[in-house]
Amino acid sequence: MEFFNREKEIRDLINMIKQEPNLITFIYGPINSGKTVLMYHLVEKILPKEYVAFYINLRGYSITKQEEFLKVLFEVYDENSFRKKFDRILKGLETYHKAIPVIRSIWREFFFGEKSFDAFKHVENFLQELNNKGLKPIIIFDELQVIKDIKINELLIYRIFNLFIRLTKELKLCHVFAITSDSTFIERIYNEAMLQGRSRYYLVDDFDKETVEKILRSKGFSDEEIDTVWKYFGGKPIYLVEAIQSKKVGRNVKELCEEFYRLRKSQVLDMLYMLRREDAEMFKRVIEVLKNFKDRNEVVYEEITPEILWLINKNILFLEPMNRIIKPQSHLELLAMRNILEKFNV
Repeated sequence: MEFFNREKEIRDLINMIKQEPNLITFIYGPINSGKTVLMYHLVEKILPKEYVAFYINLRGYSITKQEEFLKVLFEVYDENSFRKKFDRILKGLETYHKAIPVIRSIWREFFFGEKSFDAFKHVENFLQELNNKGLKPIIIFDELQVIKDIKINELLIYRIFNLFIRLTKELKLCHVFAITSDSTFIERIYNEAMLQGRSRYYLVDDFDKETVEKILRSKGFSDEEIDTVWKYFGGKPIYLVEAIQSKKVGRNVKELCEEFYRLRKSQVLDMLYMLRREDAEMFKRVIEVLKNFKDRNEVVYEEITPEILWLINKNILFLEPMNRIIKPQSHLELLAMRNILEKFNV
């Protein structure tokens, strides 16, 4: 996906990284707001040479137990290859990695040893060794909510949080970033007692109108086309890419926008019709929530009710717990919601 200018976000993240590790940083925002693209750009293009990043992307994995998580977390090497890998890291020849390297004999101990070796202890030891050699590690977990319900003796996510706290606040070994589009997950961890004073929350939102205008004007869009794209897509990066690519091949921009709108409206309608069949009372309460958006783009909530949660889980609304705000995931949802309210005569 094309990377659009994120000067402020890059500046903020670099400032965080330059500080001594102390807090876990949760990167959150609406779906497709560019969080992953931003963090990949940071580690691949921006990081100073003394840093080494481990980007653990859980997206697309079906993880139902701890062993499956560990297979994503680590990359296994024989002892010779591990030493070569470690040497390349120390020389600055490899600064970005998709997993944490581990020697095969140690890896086997994670699962089969008589005294099961703690996999997270290996992470700590490995990062300590990098620090001893003058390198500054960064660990990034993308879509961390994938493991939120996995249980061992306790929820795996709590073991992960304890690891994060130890690596940052206690040992100062590395910076830890966790990325998620799941706003109910963010709301849950925002209120998690064990993370109080140990974490920060950084919102990566869709672009504002001024930024959208700059992006599209640089790509040859007319004023009318820019207004159309903003009306339907707002500042959603993934849709801006679609509009830019479509214009490149000569497609009518308004036709593209209307096509996406019809599709999203149909999807939301289908979900509401199904809800009405299954739970008429819940349907009524959901409609009452949607009515708040007749003339507003965002709404302050008092508490997360079941009907708000339903809309969030269906990716119709996005929840921003720091400011206690709910808003549509994009302009497409907002337009669809308003049209659907007219359809239901409310």
